[in-house]
Amino acid sequence: MTPDIILERFGAALDRRRPWETVWQDCYDHVLAASPGSGGGNMFDATASDAAEQLAASLLAELTPPWSRWFGLTPGRTIEEGADRLAAATALEQAAETLQSHLDRSSFAMEMHQAFLDLVVAGTAVLLVEEAAPGEASALRIQAIPLRECVLEEGASGRLDTVYRSAMLTPAAITERWPTVSLPAALRTVDTKLRVVEAVWPDEGGYRLAAVLDHDGQAELLTSGHFARSPFIAFRWMKASGEVYGRSPVMKALPDIRTANKVVELVLKNASIAATGIWQADDDGVLNPATVRLVPGAIIPKAPGSSGLTPLAAPGNFDVSQLVLSDMRARIRTALLADRLQALNATSMTATEVLERSAQTARILGATYGRLQAELLTPLVARCLSILRRRGEVPPLLLDGHEARLSYQSPLARAQGRADAANMMLFLQAVAALGQDAARQVDLAAATRHLAQALSAPSDVLVPIATEE
Repeated sequence: MTPDIILERFGAALDRRRPWETVWQDCYDHVLAASPGSGGGNMFDATASDAAEQLAASLLAELTPPWSRWFGLTPGRTIEEGADRLAAATALEQAAETLQSHLDRSSFAMEMHQAFLDLVVAGTAVLLVEEAAPGEASALRIQAIPLRECVLEEGASGRLDTVYRSAMLTPAAITERWPTVSLPAALRTVDTKLRVVEAVWPDEGGYRLAAVLDHDGQAELLTSGHFARSPFIAFRWMKASGEVYGRSPVMKALPDIRTANKVVELVLKNASIAATGIWQADDDGVLNPATVRLVPGAIIPKAPGSSGLTPLAAPGNFDVSQLVLSDMRARIRTALLADRLQALNATSMTATEVLERSAQTARILGATYGRLQAELLTPLVARCLSILRRRGEVPPLLLDGHEARLSYQSPLARAQGRADAANMMLFLQAVAALGQDAARQVDLAAATRHLAQALSAPSDVLVPIATEE
């Protein structure tokens, strides 16, 4: 695409995004209102803010726990059993360890939490995964991009594979981000910020990137490149058919959040009236209401025979507000999964309770986890491996299921594995109860491998099939 076409498509996509901006701003104002430039003065109830932060932290712990392996690489279907498969498994295990080491040394945990917070509030989040400069602690530079800077388009595959990012940058920032870019002499001394639109779209089996300078109505190409994997990873909580941007749990709870916020505001106003009261006084020319101070120990002058200040009775009380507020807060916490996910942290639970809680979490987040696996986790691992492969730190491999297969080992993914393992153990116990004839029908080696796969056990703890007796 030419620079003019890029800006034209960006403008059209921006127009399609505008109806969502009001909803996003409303969600942020009621949940993250403490941020600069938001309606912080209009936020009176912190239930939604606390629940949203807990949900974002739970997603981080359940999907991509910091300092813990939440993914694995195993040989694909085309690798035959035996020494070749064992060698492939060892190489893939080393590649996974290398990737985990780079993730631990990068800002992955911090940026991922910020992205999950955007996901919970706005329903859509964007990560930028780039190769760091040589000499840095990690080869990966990961950044959560604010949703207000991104304009997204959904491709034929149903994924957000076309991303536009609009940012206002100074000439110095442009040169720092793209050292090979040579700005026109007239723009190098400009003190104001310049508008730069980055575009990434699928092209020729990979992704094409172009950065366009939009200045005085002129579109100028700054840089372009081709990537095997897109550096922008856009993902959603859930979506309705025909929509591009996602819907969030905060959007679902927004009516209750508004109601709870208004109820607390009215309660505080009623409390201030109860503390200071509403007063009336005769206009006798002596009492000056502007100088009256309603504080303990104050002496208020009045004319002889005048009634002075007289408290005005309130028309009623607001006791029903506590019933409404308790109901609203409970519904907000339920919509944001705060109560359901918090139960997993309870102490003194039996092993059966832990399994049941894990299964409940898997059911609650099942649909969302499936979408995040397709839109976030798989593209993220593939992009990181592409960077490390270009640096020569991991061998060339394809995550296509034939050569190498990506497996997930996060706590949420292991919940289903534990359920499968429990079913297998129940089957083996039932077979053992039937006697020796039934037991001989079971391949114990195959059953052991199935249990190892279900419980995400390392491949090197199993004896290769070729060497088994």
